Amino acid sequence: MKKIAFFSLFLLLSISNRILSQEASNVTQKIPISKDVTIGKLSNGLTYYIRNNSKPEDKLELRLVLKAGSILEDEDQLGLAHFMEHMNFNGTKNFKRNDLIHYLQSIGVSFGADLNAYTSFDETVYMLPIPIDDKDKLDKGFQILEDWAHNATLDEEEIDKERGVVLEEYRLGRGADERMLQNYLPKVLYGSKYASRLPIGKKEILENFDYEAIRRFHRDWYRPDLMAVIAVGDVDADTLEAQIKSHFGTIPAVKNPRKRETFYVPNHEETFIAIESDKEASFSRVQVLFKDSTDVKPIKTLEQYRETIVKSLFTQMINNRLNELRNSENPPFVYGISYHGNTWAKTKAAYQSVAISSETGQLEALKTLLIENERVRRYGFFEGEFNRAKQHILARLEKTYKDKDKTLSQNIIGEYIRHFLSSEPIPGIAWEYNFHKQELPNIELEEVNDIINTYLKNNNRVIVITGPEKEGINKVTEQEVQYLLKTLGSMEIEPYQDEEVAQYLMENDPEKGSVINEVKDSTLDITTLTLSNGMKVTYKITDFKNDEILFDSFSYGGTSLYSLEDYRATAYANGALSQAGVNNFDYIELGKMLSGKIVSVRPDIGTYSESISGSASPKYMEEMFQLIHLYFTALNKDDKAFASFINKQKALIGNLLANPQYYFQNEFSKFLNEGNPRYLGFPTQEDLSNADYDLAYKLYNERFKNAGDFNFYFVGNIEEEKFKDFCKTYLASLPSDGKKETFIVPEHRPLTGRHTKIIEKGEDPKSSVSIIYQGETEYDAEEAHAMKSLGEIVTIKLLEELREAESGVYGVGASGNITKIPYGWYTFRIGFPCGPENVDKLVEASIKEVEKIIDNGPTQEDLAKVKENQILKTKQNLEQNKYWLNRLKNSDYSDKDLSEIFDYKDKINALTAEKVQEVAKKYLTKGYILGIHNPEDEE
Repeated sequence: MKKIAFFSLFLLLSISNRILSQEASNVTQKIPISKDVTIGKLSNGLTYYIRNNSKPEDKLELRLVLKAGSILEDEDQLGLAHFMEHMNFNGTKNFKRNDLIHYLQSIGVSFGADLNAYTSFDETVYMLPIPIDDKDKLDKGFQILEDWAHNATLDEEEIDKERGVVLEEYRLGRGADERMLQNYLPKVLYGSKYASRLPIGKKEILENFDYEAIRRFHRDWYRPDLMAVIAVGDVDADTLEAQIKSHFGTIPAVKNPRKRETFYVPNHEETFIAIESDKEASFSRVQVLFKDSTDVKPIKTLEQYRETIVKSLFTQMINNRLNELRNSENPPFVYGISYHGNTWAKTKAAYQSVAISSETGQLEALKTLLIENERVRRYGFFEGEFNRAKQHILARLEKTYKDKDKTLSQNIIGEYIRHFLSSEPIPGIAWEYNFHKQELPNIELEEVNDIINTYLKNNNRVIVITGPEKEGINKVTEQEVQYLLKTLGSMEIEPYQDEEVAQYLMENDPEKGSVINEVKDSTLDITTLTLSNGMKVTYKITDFKNDEILFDSFSYGGTSLYSLEDYRATAYANGALSQAGVNNFDYIELGKMLSGKIVSVRPDIGTYSESISGSASPKYMEEMFQLIHLYFTALNKDDKAFASFINKQKALIGNLLANPQYYFQNEFSKFLNEGNPRYLGFPTQEDLSNADYDLAYKLYNERFKNAGDFNFYFVGNIEEEKFKDFCKTYLASLPSDGKKETFIVPEHRPLTGRHTKIIEKGEDPKSSVSIIYQGETEYDAEEAHAMKSLGEIVTIKLLEELREAESGVYGVGASGNITKIPYGWYTFRIGFPCGPENVDKLVEASIKEVEKIIDNGPTQEDLAKVKENQILKTKQNLEQNKYWLNRLKNSDYSDKDLSEIFDYKDKINALTAEKVQEVAKKYLTKGYILGIHNPEDEE
């Protein structure tokens, strides 16, 4: 027996040692790279990533990524990394001046919306999505990327023209937030070069830099060993690789390249406190950063990846607690969040807690953030919240995993960019999901609780407080913050109380109704059910996503049926209604019950209709239907939830109108709606205090008491028999009185004709312009399409004239729209920010572009660009659940014909220049309303 026992012990030890040995090898095992992506490197040092992905069809996403940004600028180059990005759109070897933008517009690619780029501290990224329905477009796409890589002409005339555009972008960024940032950033990034290298640069350098300075930046840093080309789309990998080798393999490697340094943020023992205020600050914000003492290192092993899961569980739980606090009766902040992530410097990460507070609540918000972190440090988290966090993380990964073959290329390419820039793991969603499934059960609560001790430190700590500066508000002092930090450890703090969560939304099923009629439309592949209570349900089964069902609904009426007195009394209370929860589960309980379940349902009362909308994974379709049922029949009335909502709204709006842009929008909107008895404008503190919750709740129940007046729409991966059964159980069982309502058309009409309103606010030399043509009309579908197209054509012309020719704006846009509800109405808008000295000139130039189309119609070239873009977008939209949902609903809501949806090419191509000109003449010759925002006179 003793021999057997000894042998058993020996065997047990052997097995244990083998397991330990396996674990030791596992923790050092490298994270795999997904087999879906091919990574290569050319002889000149350029890295490439390629992946075939069929969603959407006939489209390729291209990126040129450069490991060079503003951190590499010399003292005479501040802002030139970003300026260089601009110059790549203003002349290259194969695309002179504006030829690049013109070509891309001709194949349906919009400047700004599709074609774009950005510059950060450490990188510059160029984004080019292109249709690839023919080989020429594919070739041209790679030629554009190659030109960006090394063929910029940097013509002196074009550099001087672009100064104005970049200075307008610089001007756009100015304001209270920028002024405060400039003051606190040196403390956050203490002792580092990052603190003096904001990508936008310095105005005096942008205005006066020598041409050689930008050429030197291009020469030093635009080189293949710092570049990656990334191509993801509906093209086979061999073709993509051949294109990359052909276009980029001949770029010569730089001999004796300038060293690409990595820059660090030094550690510091003391706590830095930055308290900044500004009279134009819109929000009050507090932030605590506990910076890591070690620099950021790439995640390469399974052990390191597992650590990220442990951290994500911590983040989920601390934020659940903060969310509970923001939804308490007297919330300490409007919004609060904690996370561990990079600061502005990619080499320095920090544990950060951030909150938006009322203008007088900054110290209380800071105190709450510190206490909640301290509460975790003392008592840790608890099993209930730990299990919910695991469910939440796994559910979201499962959804992504299920849709892995339906993911759009634009949503894939970002992780390859991050892999090149910072070695982010790219094992693929299947590996990530399976690794989480394997490891989450093995992660112990103690592991997560221990993290807080690595986060909270007295050194490397920075506290930033920003907010408004105005009479009656006492600014938080550094002494108050220091006292708070000093006394935190001795404060009495109770453990978190985690109450038991109910398992079911509804204990018993309601009595079933029935389907009394079913109509199938084989052309649109939709089915419409009429339920026994009169409700109509239209659904379309799609395979666009494997794990998605979207829904929406409407019943005519909305607040248009409220008396003026009731409307004004409840307008600011309606938003609080859904914050009370349903079926005696409050908002927090409801969130806990649904943790780990992908389902969201939202009721709404609009001006002319009420609705319930939302989404769910197919496996949670029943919970979705249950919530719909409960929002009809069992909305809670919760005075504490209402108080929480109102207190947050008061805190949020407290200083919003100090922002000159918000102030202008509010004043101009009042001007446009003068005389409208139902126009409320921006709420005051008194308005919020007087909001009538009791009446709002009563009217909500009136709006939702008649389910038979509703039309519902569902689109997605629907299991049909279950769906119909849920319709009978949870929708057909809803009450109905058999009546059909409609909305009340208001008597008032907004301002029309020729008017000018100039509003002065703000100290920065910033203006903005809004030009509006609007009035009543009879809705016509052909005219509506022509008006929309007119807006897109005018946008092209304004970019050419105001940005490229005048160098007077950074961005400009026009839009045209004709609506049917509540009455026929047309609106055509032009908007842009600019310098005050350029307002008159640019308004005149804008009107001239409109008049050219009125007099001569659009050019065939511009019309063709717009048509190509519309065809491309519609083709992609027809593979999206959201697009179908909106079209199905709007076809009934606005009584629009949906039968021609598949004939979109013919409809778009049928639009003529004459029709666009006709619409311009009809609607843009009756005068316009001009709104101008200027800074205040210095006097």
